[in-house]
Amino acid sequence: MRSASRIALGLAAAAAVALLIAADAPETPAPEPAPADRAVAIFAGGCFWCMEPPFDALPGVLATTSGYTGGSVVNPTYEQVSAGGTGHLESVKVDYDPKRVSYAQLLDVFWHNVDPTDAGGQFCDRGPQYTTAIFTSGDEQLAEATASKEKLDASHVLKQPVVTAIRPAGPFYPAEEYHQNYYLKNPLRYKIYRGGCGRDHVLEQLWGAQPSH
Repeated sequence: MRSASRIALGLAAAAAVALLIAADAPETPAPEPAPADRAVAIFAGGCFWCMEPPFDALPGVLATTSGYTGGSVVNPTYEQVSAGGTGHLESVKVDYDPKRVSYAQLLDVFWHNVDPTDAGGQFCDRGPQYTTAIFTSGDEQLAEATASKEKLDASHVLKQPVVTAIRPAGPFYPAEEYHQNYYLKNPLRYKIYRGGCGRDHVLEQLWGAQPSH
């Protein structure tokens, strides 16, 4: 009996200690809701290194992230995407303050930094993984993107039809860290790549001389 009593007392003591530890343990914080002054836009414009600078320069843009979207492979690597076959496009996610910059302004920056008439890629980067696309979230972005594309096509500013796809946004996978802000981390290599790819030459032919990056 004494043995049984001691066991019962021991179990009760252990339970009390467990309760005290649980009470002192920090609570897991609940995820914070997205602030009302932050929105997201996703664009594919060929090499994502070259799509970060024009958006970063726009007042109201909070952050840009290079990554992959539009495909079926979960957490793809750069090697997988650049080789083709994953369905993903090199893309850039733009976090912005809609009170300071509109989605329409982002669309305008996007158009003027790509060749929206090229269905085979962008500049020296060829293949479906480098084609242009606008990935929309919600009816409002879809309506604005569609209207913007139709307006550009109808303006006949470009000699060929606009082939940029408008697609619903899906999972976005950030690219490897060395790709983020590449133009800031490796300015010389970035300049050599951009110049060698002929991006600015084609953009000037399409849109005229302008600050595009």
